[in-house]
Amino acid sequence: MSDSRISADENRRQVLYWRLLARLFDNDEQPSLEAASMAIVGDLGLPPALLDPAVSVDNIVQRFPDLGVELRGLLAQKDDVASASVDGHSPELPGGAEDDVADGHSPERAGEAEVRRAALVSKLLLNVFSTGTGNVSATDLARWQQDAGWFEQALGAEPGQLRSHPGGGELAGVLAGLEGDLVRRMRLREVLADSALAARLTPSMSLIEQLLRDKANLSGVALANAKALIRRFVEEVAEVLRTQVEKTSVGVIDRSVPPKRVFRNLDVERTIWKNLTNWSPEDQRLYVDRLYYRQTARRTTPARLIVVVDQSGSMVDAMVNCTILASIFAGLPKVDVHLVAYDTRALDLTPWVHDPFEVLLRTTLGGGTNGTVAMAVARPKIADPRNTVMVWISDFYDNRALITDFEALHRSGVKFIPVGSVNSSGHQSVDPWFRQKLKDLGTPVISGHIRKLVFELKNFLA
Repeated sequence: MSDSRISADENRRQVLYWRLLARLFDNDEQPSLEAASMAIVGDLGLPPALLDPAVSVDNIVQRFPDLGVELRGLLAQKDDVASASVDGHSPELPGGAEDDVADGHSPERAGEAEVRRAALVSKLLLNVFSTGTGNVSATDLARWQQDAGWFEQALGAEPGQLRSHPGGGELAGVLAGLEGDLVRRMRLREVLADSALAARLTPSMSLIEQLLRDKANLSGVALANAKALIRRFVEEVAEVLRTQVEKTSVGVIDRSVPPKRVFRNLDVERTIWKNLTNWSPEDQRLYVDRLYYRQTARRTTPARLIVVVDQSGSMVDAMVNCTILASIFAGLPKVDVHLVAYDTRALDLTPWVHDPFEVLLRTTLGGGTNGTVAMAVARPKIADPRNTVMVWISDFYDNRALITDFEALHRSGVKFIPVGSVNSSGHQSVDPWFRQKLKDLGTPVISGHIRKLVFELKNFLA
């Protein structure tokens, strides 16, 4: 490729990214950048609507299905240009023509492909990260959710995977924040009162938070639509968590029980290994003096799982995720699950632990935090300390007298698991004083994705 052609392609890519920065940080059009970008898009044979932030990605893909193929995995192919662009640095674009030449592609086509990619990336970033100001309609929210879904697909994920389900990473927090802002700007009560508009809503953590906060002010059709959205979200998240929990079975091998000497329990590999000294080179045979069997006896005493959740306003993700997780473990054999929620009062939700939907409807988000009232409800539930695990989910900005209770639990033999966050992004502020005290106790605070809590629970219950 000639130096002039390389320079031309680089310039075209720079124009598209500078236009993106201008639109992200200042919504007013820059005529020179807009005109240049329109010419570039036209040269690439792409639709002009690609530059119109009012046109959804979904709408463009419906009219030009081939673009959908290009968008899927677009940001998973090479280093992401988005981070440099959105952070406000001069955009450095991924890959080089030499890589494409090595792959057998012509330099000219490789350069144009990078310009085309820049145009598509710009569309995704602009539609997802430029959310404007003012009131938001149900249609606006639904359109953003669809565009965010295409952004997730470009990253190699499924639509909604990063925003709504555990394990999304840091980007999940950014997307959830954008979605939460849109939900807060929407007149949710009016939307819920209209079944046609409510049907356009896609359940997400941000939306569920608003519904739980406002459910006391809803009635009739609006309340019915809110309940339907909450139930849909609960079922979707439960499916993801159930898959994680069921990857390994619950119930440890009880080594104190001798193995049953039946053929199905025969450990062939161990039997051969233990009898190798009886190998006869002359006969070419292995003479077996002793058979070895696998131990299969498992836990017979149910393990007790006590989940205590701070239901104050800062812990919404934890409340939703842990309520669902408790219901899943409650459905497993040999696990006796109890659930307590608290703010300045404690609420024993154990009777409804099998139905997270009913649990969430009985919670009241917001208010202060006083974990001592929850401890007063949870402690009497401990019958056999060494067969009990207590999961305490909170940001621990709480009564510091609680540390004495936590120390007593730990000394008694209870498996105590403090959790600072079990949300989609894995980010949560935890009181540094409590964090250090619990670390010194030998029970460090888990902060991250809910799969970390699943792992800890399975280790204890399995």
